Amino acid sequence: MQRDLEGVLVVSVEQAVAAPYASSRLADAGARVLKVERPEGDFARGYDALVHGESAYFVWLNRGKESICLDLKDAADAALLSRMIAQADVFIQNLAPGVIDRLGFAPEKLRAANKRLITCSISGYGDEGPYRDLKAYDLLVQAESGLSSITGNEHGAARVGVSVCDIAAGMTAFQGILQALFARERTGEGRHIAVSLYHALADWMNVPYLQFAYGGKVPERAGLNHPTIAPYGAYSCGDGKAVLISIQNEREWAMLCKEVLGGEGIATDPRFSGNSSRVANRPALDGIINRVFSAEPREAIVAKLERARVAYGRVSALEDVRDHPQNRYIEVETPSGPVRCLAPGAIFDGTLPSFGAVPALGEHSASLRAEFSAKKQP
Repeated sequence: MQRDLEGVLVVSVEQAVAAPYASSRLADAGARVLKVERPEGDFARGYDALVHGESAYFVWLNRGKESICLDLKDAADAALLSRMIAQADVFIQNLAPGVIDRLGFAPEKLRAANKRLITCSISGYGDEGPYRDLKAYDLLVQAESGLSSITGNEHGAARVGVSVCDIAAGMTAFQGILQALFARERTGEGRHIAVSLYHALADWMNVPYLQFAYGGKVPERAGLNHPTIAPYGAYSCGDGKAVLISIQNEREWAMLCKEVLGGEGIATDPRFSGNSSRVANRPALDGIINRVFSAEPREAIVAKLERARVAYGRVSALEDVRDHPQNRYIEVETPSGPVRCLAPGAIFDGTLPSFGAVPALGEHSASLRAEFSAKKQP
């Protein structure tokens, strides 16, 4: 395991996805992460029970943490959390708007007591603006941010199939915390980081925003086709499986025509001379490609695409993903046994790190209560 953040203590009053994502990446990097759960547990523990009794979300986002159950409305438990935060380098929270302040743990209050403390609050819409007090969940923000208006096909909008707003917020929080830790090495002072699901995803929406704000263009819902590049989309092959191809320039277009579509004459057809013309005449172009692709099984089409050096991707079902030859795996211990997960995207110096176990609910409550007992504080 890479231990770059060894010695960094993180206290996280967290639930669901966004904050657990950020703290899990800190734990992966060697930080000690104390996960504060309500007595009944982070509700993500109950999202499903498909990983031999464990929740897929919880297994993914909570490895390497210590779990303590606290009732923060109880004075003794609130005092215990105060003692934990007093020793922390980072405090993360993503409770509903205003809750952490009412419980007595407002970030500005915590940082006034400890100038080295880095605080991070993850909310739905941020600390200001008319929506600041609204609850927000991933799919709500997919709609509110405009993501759903550009996702789907001609039949209507669609949800992105993973919790993209939560993940974007968690990634943004992780990035902000790392930046703050680096800055603290220089200044000796922490800072407060405010991240919202809406603003994290709004940043990702900049291309369609700029296209509309400056060019008046509303991207069409294109399903598995790119709205402004052609051919760049999915086509069914003769065995019912699909392959997605991407043409980025005229050289690639000429090679596709010559090596796959069966004739250089297609490349010089005026309907397809340049990307803008191909987009304008997409139905005719798709008809040509569909006739060729539907005549052979997918792997035969893939072989031709490789010879032509045309970029492609198989449209994988989850069975394909499970067995994908490019996968890297990690094994993580859980309360009900080991789980093989897909590995994180980064490898350091060619080495796949190892990861800590997923904690049972309150697994570390007794040891943490003893460690941070009032009797043991200076």
